Amino acid sequence: MVTRTKTVFNVKNLPHIKAKLLSWSASASPVAWLDSNDYPHHNNTYDAVLALNMSPDTPWITTYKALRNAIKNDWLFGFFSYEFSNAWEQVVPTNPAYIEVPKLQFFSAEKVWILQGDTLTALYSSDANADEDFIQVLATAPLKNVESTAIDLSPRISKSDYLKHASALQQHILRGDIYEVNYCMEWFAENTQVVPHQIFHSLNTIARTPFAAYLSMENLHLMCASPERFLSKKGTHVFSQPIKGTAARHADEVLDKASAQLLKSDPKERAENIMITDLVRNDLSRIANKGSVTVTEQCAVYPFSQVHQMISTVIASCSENTHPLDIIDACFPMGSMTGAPKQRAMELINTYEVSQRGLYSGAVGFFAPNGDFDFNVVIRSLIYDANLQYLSTHVGSAITAAAHVEQEYQECQLKVEAIKRVLTNKSATQVSHGTKI
Repeated sequence: MVTRTKTVFNVKNLPHIKAKLLSWSASASPVAWLDSNDYPHHNNTYDAVLALNMSPDTPWITTYKALRNAIKNDWLFGFFSYEFSNAWEQVVPTNPAYIEVPKLQFFSAEKVWILQGDTLTALYSSDANADEDFIQVLATAPLKNVESTAIDLSPRISKSDYLKHASALQQHILRGDIYEVNYCMEWFAENTQVVPHQIFHSLNTIARTPFAAYLSMENLHLMCASPERFLSKKGTHVFSQPIKGTAARHADEVLDKASAQLLKSDPKERAENIMITDLVRNDLSRIANKGSVTVTEQCAVYPFSQVHQMISTVIASCSENTHPLDIIDACFPMGSMTGAPKQRAMELINTYEVSQRGLYSGAVGFFAPNGDFDFNVVIRSLIYDANLQYLSTHVGSAITAAAHVEQEYQECQLKVEAIKRVLTNKSATQVSHGTKI
């Protein structure tokens, strides 16, 4: 196991410190920033984590075998792409990948900063001096929301193609092939130059979600405002929190409460959530101790900065000897982004979507040295390839027997419009309530 030097600092004004840490890391590579945004309801392990290397010669972990061997040796940060192959559902992607990403990519960080409450802990594996770095952090100007040149995103498919594909998927549901499928579409911009950490700052300022993440790995950058946890492990305790069901927030308190209540009682949204919760129960049962899989919360509605979300929580216990990667294998990819049954839904996704998802619908997070981990679901995100100057986002919704495909298309438009606002030349603070992001 890698030995690290631990240095502890007492800090105040957490938003100020977080902004300075993110700004300080802007010139490093690779960088992983995980931010819970002080969200009170999600049992996050830390308020924020920053992992980075100053050397450009980072040894990458990009194979299953190498990752399996590296877990429990050190802190590891990185991602699984949607196309990550596991031991249960295997669908060979046949669509083009407009951004090439490995199926998995992790790194062992030279410098790890962990913020929890008023304690900032530096864990260093090199001879670098954490006290000197902390002085630099304090002297760094925090990022600000700045005006930039507007970037226009174009859809990968037309509205007519979306409606045709969504209708075809609904026919599969009516025939009994599947119960539900998450159908997604890509929006993109080519020949575009952006400042990724600045875009992430603006996105995170708007959304303030509990599983926000920024990754900078050579030419690949992820700016993620995810509200959803994929999977977390603490000791022998494992839990997942799938999201199905979204309603807009309102500045008017009465309208806002009514919106939340309508979501909670909506039969279509509840049916979607319950189906995916059952899928997660099945996934966890593959590695769980017998009889330990439990739904502790079903169809609970929680407020976020821009939307209400319907969330369920499924927990399980596993043997101390269960390898962390076996737990990931059993549940990946997450049911909320595939459908049910998962195998057939993934096959149909491959048939009717026109590009690989890559990082979208994947998972970003960390493995701790003791084998614990926490991973999000990569949604509400922008992905940028600096070499190709290619910027991409995906949006999607659940197709069910009761869905109206025109309404599903409009939901996708709302979601992408919210992402587009981050790319306009307006300040992020000008985005108002009532928009789904």
